[in-house]
Amino acid sequence: QVQLVESGGGLVQAGGSLRLSCADSTRTLTNSAMAWFRQAPGKEREFVAVISPRGTYTYYKESLNGRFTISRGDAQNTVQLHMNDLEPEDTGVYYCAAGNRYGLTYLETTTTWTYWGQGTQVTVSS
Repeated sequence: QVQLVESGGGLVQAGGSLRLSCADSTRTLTNSAMAWFRQAPGKEREFVAVISPRGTYTYYKESLNGRFTISRGDAQNTVQLHMNDLEPEDTGVYYCAAGNRYGLTYLETTTTWTYWGQGTQVTVSS
């Protein structure tokens, strides 16, 4: 059973940084793209970033303006999200996703992804 486990969330002041990590404990998703989504209170889950299996392709939510960086670990079964210059609007539960059903299309859509982590809370205070 594939299990994605996120870590690294927390409370940070505006302008600060956090690094989120997600690990595929079964090591069966090394050939899958991996992505981060987030969900703010009262809002729908939204796409944040995606990375290809070997880390050669990345794509981000446009409005992030370069503040976030997605990367994969050496073992390919982990993915990180480095978040800099955080804003209160970045507050939400951040979810890791893997197992994209349609190749490199529809990556921003939640239904594209087969596996989800349990989420980690990120709170940015003003």
